[in-house]
Amino acid sequence: MRLLMIADTHLPRRARDLPDEVWAAVDAADVVLHAGDWVEVELLDRLADRARRLVGVYGNNDGPDLRARLPEVAEVELAGLRVAVVHETGPKTGREQRCATRFPDRDLLVFGHSHIPWDSVAPGGLRLLNPGSPTDRRAQPYATYLTAEVAAGQLDRVVLHRLPPR
Repeated sequence: MRLLMIADTHLPRRARDLPDEVWAAVDAADVVLHAGDWVEVELLDRLADRARRLVGVYGNNDGPDLRARLPEVAEVELAGLRVAVVHETGPKTGREQRCATRFPDRDLLVFGHSHIPWDSVAPGGLRLLNPGSPTDRRAQPYATYLTAEVAAGQLDRVVLHRLPPR
């Protein structure tokens, strides 16, 4: 099972659209995970129409229309991997322990908010991934997104993709 992980797309405020490379990754993925800050409902509708399966949550920049359609936290099982998606996890200091306590029965937590790619493992084995942002790199050198594969409950081939400057 192929995963695409994105967050903090902020459309249309930070970009008019997702980069073509990200749309190609949507087409190639079995599941798209979006960790919030969509900003406008149009992207949710477009991803829902195009993705084979979409799992998303709302973020702090998402208004009532998105909050009415998306949860704050999504929990799914993908090929035996227990996944949670959330927008905010709080400050980086203590993040692993906080998230391990909050999501004790999950194998993977995908989160956003900071626009900073993150990959760590919490006590007990919870993997924490933040894909950064494909449209708003902020102080990061590149706009980014993540892909991975899942089989028999195991996460494999996690790749951080750097997008060319716009």
